[in-house]
Amino acid sequence: MQSTWQTFMQDRGDGITYVDWVLSAWGWTLSIAACAWVLALLIGSLVGTLRTVPSKPLQWLSNTWVELFRNVPLLIQVFLWYQVLPVVFPSLQKLDTFVLVVFALGFFTSARIAEQVRAGIQSLPRGQFMAGSAIGLTRAQTYRYVILPMAFRIVLPPLTSEAMNIIKNSSVAFAVGIGEMVLYAQQAGAELSAEVPAYLIVTVFYVISAFAVNRLMAFVESRVRVPGYVGGSK
Repeated sequence: MQSTWQTFMQDRGDGITYVDWVLSAWGWTLSIAACAWVLALLIGSLVGTLRTVPSKPLQWLSNTWVELFRNVPLLIQVFLWYQVLPVVFPSLQKLDTFVLVVFALGFFTSARIAEQVRAGIQSLPRGQFMAGSAIGLTRAQTYRYVILPMAFRIVLPPLTSEAMNIIKNSSVAFAVGIGEMVLYAQQAGAELSAEVPAYLIVTVFYVISAFAVNRLMAFVESRVRVPGYVGGSK
């Protein structure tokens, strides 16, 4: 008699085993998280920077972005992108569901990253802005060459948490039928009448993924940390 775990090695009837299936689901999870992370980092950095510039319209625009995306539950945002926005904007109907989920997760996370980037910039002494002006840099150049490189080194610890969170938050993609790990656990568990092992398997994959990101970011942090600031040695 096969053990419960051995049943995951059997063919589903379409040429792949349940082990192959979970590896494919893991790939979908990591792909969603990676694409959403790139989008969130780009937009979050821009929005976070705009929140600190001396321009009321830009501050209002960036504040609105943050409040809009961080005050609506992520699952609702996924359904908005999947069911509502394609009706309002028909051009979105041409996009794959994967892309819509990446938009939802990326924009949601960008609001959180924007807050961290803003906090990092505002933690710097105003003397750094003055130093940039003193050597003839424009405000944009001061941000580019002085402020942002230092701010990103300061906010690496919270960015590490966000990078780990985005892997876990990618699980909402199951709600719109993407074959990531939660959907795998539901379907494989039901087909094999083995829900407990199925959820334990995907839990292990989530832990491995998040821990790998944690170690990678910890390595980067150790190389670029700023002594005297958060996460840096005194």
